Amino acid sequence: MSKKKQKPNRPKARRPRGFEDKTADVFRTEARLIEAAFSVYDLNGFEPLQTPAFEYADALGKFLPDEDRPNTGVFALRDDDDQWMSLRYDLTAPLARYVAENYDGLAKPYRRYQAGSVYRNEKPGPGRFREFVQCDADSVGAPGSAADAEMIMMAADVMRAVGLKAGQYQVRVNNRKLLDGILESSGVPNTEDGAVQRLQVLRAIDKLDRLGSDGVEALLGEGREDESGDYTQGAKLGANAIKAVLGFTVASGTGRGETISNLEKLVGTSERGLAGCQELRDIDTILSAVGMGSERVAFDTSIVRGLGYYTGPVFEVELLTDIKDRKGRPVQIGSIGGGGRYDDLVSRFRGQPVPATGFSFGVSRLLSAMERLGSLENETKPPIFITVFDRSLLGQYFKMAEEIRAAGMRAEVYVGTGNLTKQMKYADRRGIQLAVIMGEDELARGEVTIKDLVLGAEMAKAISSNEEWKSARPAQSVVQRENLVGSLKDMLAS
Repeated sequence: MSKKKQKPNRPKARRPRGFEDKTADVFRTEARLIEAAFSVYDLNGFEPLQTPAFEYADALGKFLPDEDRPNTGVFALRDDDDQWMSLRYDLTAPLARYVAENYDGLAKPYRRYQAGSVYRNEKPGPGRFREFVQCDADSVGAPGSAADAEMIMMAADVMRAVGLKAGQYQVRVNNRKLLDGILESSGVPNTEDGAVQRLQVLRAIDKLDRLGSDGVEALLGEGREDESGDYTQGAKLGANAIKAVLGFTVASGTGRGETISNLEKLVGTSERGLAGCQELRDIDTILSAVGMGSERVAFDTSIVRGLGYYTGPVFEVELLTDIKDRKGRPVQIGSIGGGGRYDDLVSRFRGQPVPATGFSFGVSRLLSAMERLGSLENETKPPIFITVFDRSLLGQYFKMAEEIRAAGMRAEVYVGTGNLTKQMKYADRRGIQLAVIMGEDELARGEVTIKDLVLGAEMAKAISSNEEWKSARPAQSVVQRENLVGSLKDMLAS
């Protein structure tokens, strides 16, 4: 009896949730967004840096909750020397490690920009990925509000550079010192002992736009269960402390000056709170001097930033326009970027104060939002398609391609298999506009045929018979071989 032939065990083609494949259009658009941001950073005198994707877990910062197995919120593994390594959570902590490692050789302030993928082991959702591209700029060794104001202005200029229009975005600024003062007066000490509780408070407020005041109130108290049944432990503040924190989040006025006045009344005699108010006032002075009004940069006390390493001014870039998915349902994108002052991050390595401030935006999230806004344009034209009518003429076809590329146009010689009909089907799937055809007879006459496939498809809709099609020969022209490049340019221009 013959044995049944076993089927090969093939893996199922699938990708993990929260990780995206990037098609050509997405990849090119991301590159344009990054290039636009880099141009702003360059104009402001910043220099590029690239750090590795992996860092030792203890170098990434205090947000790691479990030192024995530090993979909550990050993707981690043990190195062959039994040390924990983690994929970078952001680009700021690796920068702090780089500066600490090269401190004596760097001019201070050290001003750098960088773009690259970061990784977060969190629940994915609309516009929220586990791998996404960030684009950062930072000043390390830069004390004072002038450096913070510069970061805020660059954040606004980057949004304009990538193509967002007035009224579509706003940079919203707060100061972590203000909340520190309120928490301290509410019984949460500004010390290591209160660090975990303070971080829970910050992350609760950071969810205000998604959960509303009731959801945040639950997270400031005992905790909250979401729709999926996942339970998040709360900060366990008392009733008076919860009231004070929620009151702080709604202290914003109609303008920057009014907000500062409201905050001065709220913080009372708290030295830390008053210092935060003065820093906001200094930032406002610089913003007003360059004509950057509240429509672009506002002071908003609900902005706290969820990471624990911020020590002073913090800010986020918010989209102001309504965004809907393909079915017309509203989509909550939230913050597309932000930053602030983090004076203690480099100090973790060196044991001495190193002031720093920075800005970061999520390229993938911004791209997702702009796609839903319909603000993306595909500026890359498809290549000119050179068909292979006669394989003995491949050298001639590649010669044509080189001439076309030398003139600054994209060109592709068909290297697959199949007759002209199959090649035209391929060209249609690629969105090709112009196709070049040449056989032995055309070569002997010094001619080539150019087909405008897009125009031909449009004209074909109005043609009702074969006779009409043959007589019209739509969107097709025969040109001299020596005039090929010029004819292609003219057709593309028209």
